[in-house]
Amino acid sequence: EKLAMTDTLNRLAQVIESRKTASADSSYVASLFNKGMNAILKKVGEEATETVIAAKEDGDEQLVYETADLWFHTLVMLSARGLGPDDVMRELERRFDMSGLDEKAARNK
Repeated sequence: EKLAMTDTLNRLAQVIESRKTASADSSYVASLFNKGMNAILKKVGEEATETVIAAKEDGDEQLVYETADLWFHTLVMLSARGLGPDDVMRELERRFDMSGLDEKAARNK
């Protein structure tokens, strides 16, 4: 049975929320929150770079692995701001009603 992507992202977001207040010694997520937003942003940047490097290689396995790391750390970043996957999904849904060129033009105003 294949799970919907939003179900998986929401389940992961719930785990991240539940570990926010855990001991930094017992949870990687808690340790990130304990270090603060700059540490979280550094991880997002590192994972984005690793994803780009993996995309330049021939195999797909490393690209999928690095993208999973990027998505995970992005969810941590969103959680630190009180946001989650539903906020991003709503924005993506909103964009279905406009062309990519119109959306880009609206951003530049």
